[in-house]
Amino acid sequence: MAGRVRFTKLSGSGNDFIFIDNRDRRFDADKMADFVRKVCRRGLSVGADGLMFIEPSERADFKWRFFNSDGSEAEMCGNGSRCAVRFARELGMVKERASFETLAGVIEATIKGNRVKVRLTPPAGFRQGIEAPLKGRTAKLDFLNTGVPHAVEFVPDVEKAAVREDGRQIRFHPLFAPAGANANFCQAAGPHALKLRTYERGVEDETLACGTGAVASAILAAARGMVEPPVDVQVRGGEVLTIHFSGRGGEVREVHMEGDTRLVYEGEMTEEAAL
Repeated sequence: MAGRVRFTKLSGSGNDFIFIDNRDRRFDADKMADFVRKVCRRGLSVGADGLMFIEPSERADFKWRFFNSDGSEAEMCGNGSRCAVRFARELGMVKERASFETLAGVIEATIKGNRVKVRLTPPAGFRQGIEAPLKGRTAKLDFLNTGVPHAVEFVPDVEKAAVREDGRQIRFHPLFAPAGANANFCQAAGPHALKLRTYERGVEDETLACGTGAVASAILAAARGMVEPPVDVQVRGGEVLTIHFSGRGGEVREVHMEGDTRLVYEGEMTEEAAL
């Protein structure tokens, strides 16, 4: 990294992200992962769950390159997608409607104030009743890919879930190799409500929120008759994401996720941020 780098910090329901305007292609693709690992370290640098480079697109209003805090590039991030649209509006790239290119496809969104609603690509890989041996027990999991892979365990009380211990085992379980899966622990909280805790792949820890995990959990819970859409999903940080969809199980369509975004601060990184 040569010289100072302008950046913006945004939060979506507790997931925090660094955004960099890379429309001038200042950052080379082969240097991105190492840079992300360094500046996402909490306590030593800016710190974040992930970092997004916003770039030009020939297919949409803009393109993103999304990286988890460990430097791995991901296909999709639900809360990150909402923050990306907010950032693009701050840059003057979009107004009330937006489309952007991801590795999971082109995502469409609407924005009103600080609230962003994104239309996700169709989910895939629907599976129920997967028995996953863990240390001391066998977990019964459901699975859905909502842009990234998610395994969901429905539990009576999310506060008692061993999110870090069991989540890490599920995330790296041979059943989901080689890509692995995000691990979600979900509790029914009403006919249109869920509570959710997530161990995120790439962050390798529990996070305050996971948008695609909320979507997967809502769809899978509806398939089991636990809820009906729209579904309000309360995440670990206390925020609520509203999930809209039609259809059931493997036939779900018109999937939307809606929630607030927060522009936390803008600033400049010195070269020491990436040491």
